[in-house]
Amino acid sequence: MRPQIRRCCAAVAALSVGLLVAGCGGNAAATDSEVVFLQPAAARGPDPYTASTARNTGTVPPPPPGPSAPSGPSSALLTLRTMSGSTPGLYGGTQSIGSCDVEQQISYLSGDQAKARAFAQGAGTSQADVAGFLRGLTPVVVRADTRVTNHGFRNGSAIGYQSVLQAGTAVLVDQNGAPRVRCACGNPLKPPVAVKGAVVHKGQPWPGYRPERVIVVEPATTIINNIVIVNIVDNAWIERRTGTDGEEDRPPEVLPPIDPDDVFTNPTGPSDSTSPGDDTQGSPTPTQTSPPVNPPAEPPVEPPATPDEVQTPPVAPDVPSQEGVDPSQPDLVIPSEPPAEPDTFQG
Repeated sequence: MRPQIRRCCAAVAALSVGLLVAGCGGNAAATDSEVVFLQPAAARGPDPYTASTARNTGTVPPPPPGPSAPSGPSSALLTLRTMSGSTPGLYGGTQSIGSCDVEQQISYLSGDQAKARAFAQGAGTSQADVAGFLRGLTPVVVRADTRVTNHGFRNGSAIGYQSVLQAGTAVLVDQNGAPRVRCACGNPLKPPVAVKGAVVHKGQPWPGYRPERVIVVEPATTIINNIVIVNIVDNAWIERRTGTDGEEDRPPEVLPPIDPDDVFTNPTGPSDSTSPGDDTQGSPTPTQTSPPVNPPAEPPVEPPATPDEVQTPPVAPDVPSQEGVDPSQPDLVIPSEPPAEPDTFQG
């Protein structure tokens, strides 16, 4: 069993992150801010850190179709779906087999100090703690096309870009359930950021790819000691202790109150929410909306109530919530003005 490393994410990623598409690569550099990469599960992608450490654990069947974009005039406005990292069945795997070879990943990086330094930069850890950081992660596969900020290795640095990982991609997740490393290329991952302006898609779309069905993972607000995943071989539930390769896998003592096939089709699940996306002119990718309007600091002055009257406070406008936004989060980009014709994903 790998050494257990207990760690907590520095911050909970904001739900109002934009969703675009990218693969194994970069930071939100200004020159790349309008590009989103589509990354097939097995492809290494641009600027990989290492050779693949993904294990052949079987083929992940595509998730059942989620809600489709509405047709007609209302199709210009979609909502982006976010799911908590603690959602049972968000990830898959094979009983007793980790989807990534963590020790091989450590070996690759320890043999190249420049890449280890850039990896630490992209992952948000210290170079001295790269091995401990990796051993504290859990190998799984994503069960839905998932938007992330990818970090490629270019000119000795971690270069961020927006990416969508195909369902079936092997990743390492942290104890908040957030993807942190893509195993096909060794690239560090972070939550996605908003793209403002016309989106340029790069990479190769896969059969069944639908932008409105891409999800974003919101890191759980509490530490996950045991992550509940779906066995990609027989569709059974597996409970995997975080920070292990699967050697302690077992059936959950309490089964989730949902079928594995319904994880991405239940619109009212407690882990689901919606958030704005990217500013895209006429594109099916998401759009960024403006921050919520604050309610008045004090209620308006009204004449005193008579004994027969009951005064009620004014109702604040119904505006989208920005709960969970951390202003210090370096990867979060929230434009100050909404696009003229917002397009967002369907949640």
